[in-house]
Amino acid sequence: MSGETDLDILLQSLSARLAEGVYVFVTLEDGAVPAGLHPRMMFRETEGTTLILLKSEAEAQGLAFEFPCRMITLEVHSSLAAVGFIARIASALARHGMGVNPVSGFYHDHLFVPEERAADAMRILSDIARGAGD
Repeated sequence: MSGETDLDILLQSLSARLAEGVYVFVTLEDGAVPAGLHPRMMFRETEGTTLILLKSEAEAQGLAFEFPCRMITLEVHSSLAAVGFIARIASALARHGMGVNPVSGFYHDHLFVPEERAADAMRILSDIARGAGD
């Protein structure tokens, strides 16, 4: 299995990178992605297809969107089978009154946090890595 599964190692080796740009969530009923869009994530649900994309792209296409947010990439290669990693991070953010929408890729986990709370989230993640955010 690829990636780290040990929770202590994951937390100790945690580093985070704040991506450029503001992202938003969009839903499309028919699932057809308009030309010119480059979603960071796409997920098909029964009710429609969810896209996470740059706010500027959604605005340029005239798409309704919600949750202007910043994307933070956790730069530790976590296993898809790792237990408790995202739960620990989400709990720490929740203790500071912050919601998070996590998305797991094959190599990394990505956190979508409220745009205005990105600096707070980065500080909390740094605290977790130092062992001070438990």
